[in-house]
Amino acid sequence: MPYLPTFIAPARFTDPAAALARAREIYDTSIAHLRSAMQRFVDGDDLPGHARACYPFVRVQTDTVARLSSAESARLSYGFVAGPGRFETTLSRPDLYAQYYLEQFTLLLENHQVELEVGTSAQPIPVHFSFAENDHIEGNLSAERRQLMRDVFDLPDLAAMDDGIANGTHVPRPGEAQPLSLFTAPRVDYSLHRLRHYTGTAPEHFQNFVLFTNYQFYIDEFVRLGHEAVANPNSEYIAFVEPGNVVTRRLGTPALAGDELGKIPPRLPQMPAYHLVRADRSGITMVNIGVGPANAKTITDHIAVLRPHAWIMLGHCAGLRNSQQLGDYVLAHGYVREDHVLDEELPLWVPIPALAEIQVALEAAVSEVTQLKGPELKRIMRTGTVASTDNRNWELLPDNGPQRRFSQSRAVALDMESATIAANGFRFRVPYGTLLCVSDKPLHGEIKLPGMANHFYRERVDQHLRIGMRAIELLRQQGVDQLHSRKLRSFAEVAFQ
Repeated sequence: MPYLPTFIAPARFTDPAAALARAREIYDTSIAHLRSAMQRFVDGDDLPGHARACYPFVRVQTDTVARLSSAESARLSYGFVAGPGRFETTLSRPDLYAQYYLEQFTLLLENHQVELEVGTSAQPIPVHFSFAENDHIEGNLSAERRQLMRDVFDLPDLAAMDDGIANGTHVPRPGEAQPLSLFTAPRVDYSLHRLRHYTGTAPEHFQNFVLFTNYQFYIDEFVRLGHEAVANPNSEYIAFVEPGNVVTRRLGTPALAGDELGKIPPRLPQMPAYHLVRADRSGITMVNIGVGPANAKTITDHIAVLRPHAWIMLGHCAGLRNSQQLGDYVLAHGYVREDHVLDEELPLWVPIPALAEIQVALEAAVSEVTQLKGPELKRIMRTGTVASTDNRNWELLPDNGPQRRFSQSRAVALDMESATIAANGFRFRVPYGTLLCVSDKPLHGEIKLPGMANHFYRERVDQHLRIGMRAIELLRQQGVDQLHSRKLRSFAEVAFQ
């Protein structure tokens, strides 16, 4: 027999704040129940039944395709359902997603003039997703007691976490509501836990603009600039966060509760993240994804659930044109996908377009930072197709097949991550961009040598990073509503951004 928390009945709302408060009440009640049951289980108590608590849901139903939107919301590519019907999604972490949920609820109410229904879903919360940030109570269990957990608690169910909605392959069962969001609550929770593991920082610290790099040199410079920013008492940034949740607050501001729990890890995580924090979460997160498309897919799979406003790749590439010089920039306006990691989720026949808003911001940032314009700017920055491969030693293949394909595609640069990051941005409706720096020219005999590489890194890393950060500032200034364009959304799209 299930051991359940006190039931909170579904209710209808026309006030988005009240709807959010009810979702939070249901979620908090469910989490408290699971934590209490888990503590009893760890203490050796016999529970009165299978301990279960479920996520809250939000549901909207409309009978018309018409929308009654304001002039402001009419410009947005999200915030409305595709047509008549019943739409719903489960919700998680209303503390973390409060502003996001509030915006989505507000737009649904404005656009459709119907009530929002909020209640307790039938989707169980896996007990692992109920633990607080620093809870490790399950580590005290014996092997026998851990095995018994399967009988007493709901564990993560991978069948409830697939990406069918985002991939466009989800088909609701007869009588089932259509999706309201790209991600179900279990899928969100799964990624939040993966982010802690891979990046060494809590999801709460992630900002809405993300820079990816494949070199530690960029991270070292970002750390320097981050500490420099928060050492300024007038900085727009309020904190700098490093792996282990080590928080440095802006000079003159007090520490907050929980800062004392931050601890430098004995070794860096696989893909460490660093966060230059603004009060409105529109700061900059930078992640060293390492080398290869598998890492690029893994980290973007999980960051996508945070619904960032944009992510941009800043990395090194092989220049494929003889006219390029080491240190030149490449602004990607197209991608050749030979990375293979997304072939099943996003077929190769799907085009990955360049996004004008990000292209313009990156080009403007290059011009501002380098102080070059017109022909002089074109001399150091090439706009063209970037090819990404999963074979680091592609140039050693005997038949010259990759070289021929790259030539046929008109590619100007080659790396291992950019197409993956762009393709996953397209797949998850996250605006994306790529600005690479030529670090070698293997087709023209200019390969990386230690002395040359060190000189190159000293010369270019600081400038390249400042360009990326300036591009984000420009995107922020123009307004994030300009970023979430309809070109990333299908004709039968979910309502949530």
